[in-house]
Amino acid sequence: MRTLLPRLAAILIAACLLFTSQALAAPERAAAADPGYLMTHFIGEGSNGQQIYFSYSTDGLNWTELNGGGIALRSTVGTKGVRDPALVRSPNGDKYWIIATDLCISCGQNWEAAVYNGSRNLVVWESTDLINWSEPWLLNVAGAIPDGRNAWAPEAIWDPATNDYVLYWATNKPVNGVKKHRIYYAHTSDFRSITTPQIYIERPGTEEIIDSQIVEVPAGVGNYRYVRASRDSQITLEGSNSILGTWTPLGNLSGTGITGVEGPMWMKFRDRNEWALYLDQYASGRGYMPVTTTDPSASGTYRLPASGSYNMGVTKKRHGSILNLTAAEESRVLARWSDIPAKRLQSFNFQDRYVRHANFDVRIDQNITGPDAQFRLRPGLAGSGTVSFESVNYRGYFLRHANNDFQLVRNDGTAQFAADATFRQVAGLADSTWSSFQSYNHPDRYIRHYAYYLKLDPITTATGRSDATFRVTN
Repeated sequence: MRTLLPRLAAILIAACLLFTSQALAAPERAAAADPGYLMTHFIGEGSNGQQIYFSYSTDGLNWTELNGGGIALRSTVGTKGVRDPALVRSPNGDKYWIIATDLCISCGQNWEAAVYNGSRNLVVWESTDLINWSEPWLLNVAGAIPDGRNAWAPEAIWDPATNDYVLYWATNKPVNGVKKHRIYYAHTSDFRSITTPQIYIERPGTEEIIDSQIVEVPAGVGNYRYVRASRDSQITLEGSNSILGTWTPLGNLSGTGITGVEGPMWMKFRDRNEWALYLDQYASGRGYMPVTTTDPSASGTYRLPASGSYNMGVTKKRHGSILNLTAAEESRVLARWSDIPAKRLQSFNFQDRYVRHANFDVRIDQNITGPDAQFRLRPGLAGSGTVSFESVNYRGYFLRHANNDFQLVRNDGTAQFAADATFRQVAGLADSTWSSFQSYNHPDRYIRHYAYYLKLDPITTATGRSDATFRVTN
């Protein structure tokens, strides 16, 4: 992975944990630096590639994977795969949504089935801080479109004229037996219910359109308040002074020589009057690349990047969206999603066994090395000087006790959950060079295994002390 850029290093301080005997310090922004950018995207095919991933950039051109390049959010609904995510921020910044295509190619569905009989739903997550996300839900957007066969590539933009969001997406509605995607739109205020869908963009004849994204342009730049980039046979541009008004054709990007691209994704550079339009090079399998312009409405101003002027990181970045972060958002995002090494918990008295989750129950198993046995020891959810165990392959899920039993459970943000999922790491009860974990809200009890399953028990015997002793290891 490309090393973190100097400003990112200045933002983060000693992201080490208790088990390394180093203090975890709060992230700190460099005083003179502007906040960076957050990209939400997917990375490829298969059940793991088609999930939600986050990447970060200090300058909008050089990107670093967050969460160690791993899945940030996994869909557990619909097809259990997502593509084309859009990250939406409310006008006052107190709420966020991720909306995505409910589609998992090569994990239960092929392209033909997805085109002609795909999911009519979008997958939606909600957050108040970009850190803690709800369970995903399905939003049926194409069910009310007669003969609508799917719902792809959603986007949303706040419309001050209607004081709600214009949600738009592509649906295949066959015409005389010929496949044709149109862009439909509906109004929503909460991404849980929508108005009756209407046609938003339709190309003539049998020509179809799938991907389109709108950017708002400040006064004094070009002649239009909004510019829309869409993938037709080329990347075409249109301008309008209202989201649901008349859109004027502005040309395309054929002058750049670009072909075989999709998923246009806008980004405004924070420190200058310039925009990047990222394009997913699907035909060559290379993921995103930026073209830049000082006037989004002028097709002749777009320029290919100079050699070496950008770096997309290790993973392939595919159809998503970019959010210009505020300083507060950046601090939260980097503190939460920056990489923390994955660790295993080895049993003291059964040293070939490690703590793992299976079907969300928790036990110790022999010689297991996969992600089910890997956890990130995060600063305790309930108090300083404590730890909480977050699953590596189920982001946002933690080891939690309930009725003295342990399960892997999604953090619901409540004080009760935080207390139940928080522990003090102390010297091992059976060997002081190992560790034991004392319950935060039941300090007379410790994590132990019993009949190979994890329990929370008082420890009063030598066997109990051995059962409650673990080594934090790689």
